[in-house]
Amino acid sequence: MKKYIAEFIGTFILVFFGTGIAVVTGDLLCTALAFGLAIVASAYVIGNISGCHVNPAVSLACLINGKLSVKDFIGYVVGQIFGAFMASTLLYVVFKNTLMVNAPIVLGANGFAELSDSNITLLGAFIVEVVLTFVFVYTILGVTSDESKKSVAGIVIGLTLMFVHLLGIKLTGTSVNPARSLAPAVLMGGKALEQVWLFIVAPCVGASGSALLFKYFNTEKEKVDVPKKVKKRK
Repeated sequence: MKKYIAEFIGTFILVFFGTGIAVVTGDLLCTALAFGLAIVASAYVIGNISGCHVNPAVSLACLINGKLSVKDFIGYVVGQIFGAFMASTLLYVVFKNTLMVNAPIVLGANGFAELSDSNITLLGAFIVEVVLTFVFVYTILGVTSDESKKSVAGIVIGLTLMFVHLLGIKLTGTSVNPARSLAPAVLMGGKALEQVWLFIVAPCVGASGSALLFKYFNTEKEKVDVPKKVKKRK
């Protein structure tokens, strides 16, 4: 239960500050920095408790690679979704109580076509989200699998999240995280809710691809290394 609560807290931090700063500033660099710093902060606080997935796509990759049980996967995803909804709900209340009370409430939902700054098509958005998630999750798997890199894992993961946001923000708003996309979309409704399926499916496809490729490379490495370790004594 501690792990699930940790995932709830980490996802809350990510969504509250990431989407909150995106709405308040409307600035690409500030938004990318916010998401990256949220991951860095969470990684060094809850990383030793749950691994700081704060993302169903990351948890799915860990499940595929055998680093997470089915029971924990379900618990992680539930915690992540609740954390995202709590963050988006509080942001809704905050924005509703600003001077712009009559303005439409924006919660940083992802989107394509008319909901995208670049008017990207459905296919374009799908490709972007798959590729960005693949890169992000593959980086996580790589840096966390090497004991010598674990001390800087949080920083590397945070910088990678910033990296993918710099490309994705103007295209889709950058999801790479189904929980982060689902909460704002449900609360905003309308077109955001109609399009949210893409930001659940595409990150899962990207994460699955990165997990399978990572698993393939690691298996091949083990096969190559085995003969080197077996030496006959003379």
